[in-house]
Amino acid sequence: MDRPAAPQAAPAPPPARPEVECLQAYSAPLEGRRGLLRLDFNENTVGPSPRVVQAIRAIPAEHIAIYPEYEGLQAAVAAALMRTSGAAAAGPGLEPHHIGLFNGVDAALHAVFQAYGAPGDRLLTTSPTFGYYSPCARMQGMAIEAIPYRHTDFAFPFDAIRAALTGPAPPRLLLICNPNNPTGTRLAPERILELAAASPATLVVVDELYEAFSGDSVLPLLLAGAGVAGTRAPGADAFAAYPNLLVLRSLAKTAGLAGLRIGFAIGHPAVVDRVGRVTGPYDINSFAVTAAFAALDDQAYVDAFVAEVLAAKALLQQRLTTAGWRHQGEGGNYLLLWPRARGAAAVEQRLRDAGILVRSMAGKPLIDGSLRVSIGTRAQMEQFWSAWQQADS
Repeated sequence: MDRPAAPQAAPAPPPARPEVECLQAYSAPLEGRRGLLRLDFNENTVGPSPRVVQAIRAIPAEHIAIYPEYEGLQAAVAAALMRTSGAAAAGPGLEPHHIGLFNGVDAALHAVFQAYGAPGDRLLTTSPTFGYYSPCARMQGMAIEAIPYRHTDFAFPFDAIRAALTGPAPPRLLLICNPNNPTGTRLAPERILELAAASPATLVVVDELYEAFSGDSVLPLLLAGAGVAGTRAPGADAFAAYPNLLVLRSLAKTAGLAGLRIGFAIGHPAVVDRVGRVTGPYDINSFAVTAAFAALDDQAYVDAFVAEVLAAKALLQQRLTTAGWRHQGEGGNYLLLWPRARGAAAVEQRLRDAGILVRSMAGKPLIDGSLRVSIGTRAQMEQFWSAWQQADS
């Protein structure tokens, strides 16, 4: 009697690159957030300018079937950055070829690593910092050197970073989030230029997503021709003295366009060109383009929102200090808070039950046990303060 044939194993799917097979993707709990007070992802908590909404609603239906057009957007971004730089340009200033357009700063980061990171190269950064830097490095097979902030006050480890830059094998990339997410640590722009000048072979990427809430940007210094590399020659490119510096900006945190994904890379034209080579031709959709033009044309809305957030943050910090709750966060539109009566997970759940979302920092070096709380309007933070006192009691 013939025996039944043994079942054959299903064929396995082809493996990805080794770097991807062992990669843990960066993920965030993005579902079920509508209708709640969103203090978890540092977003604008009130929505974009009415001009943005009006512009999007005016898009003709037939334009949805047309590939997006970007003409004039780089010039508009350059002009807006010049207006808000607070410094007179010593040369031509920012021009369209200094601006790269991306589907959010996350896409810009990914492109930077694709363009400049190779297996065996080294990323130098700080710890803790924005969690997407590490996956971007690992998918390229890069080594990561993350130097911790000072434990006592979360000060920037300047001397250690500089030593790593000027050692026998300079890193391929240095990534600085300024002010840093999530610690709120601020680094003076002059010190960033000092680091860039110390290692010309290293691409120094400055993530300035939260710059509007502190004013710590390298752009005014570059436009004024200042910095440790000396005064730039008349007519020279704004990045002539720092061709290895790339600045990242977004319209997500201030202008309220997080859902549309629009970000910018500002730097030497040659660097912007290389980073742009690894992106798709239509990565930014037409709605984001239209919204960006409208948002850039309403700086008064952004200024008013930033002022409201800073007022709300100062009030919350005062109350936390008076009540004795440990908190941290000099820069940015967020604070780290340490519960004292309950564990962070229990407080986070209690806040969610009250309709408020915050972000757990569980497992992150130096800040495990804290919660990151985004800052909204004064009315929203009054709601949070009332819920916080009950949640951590």
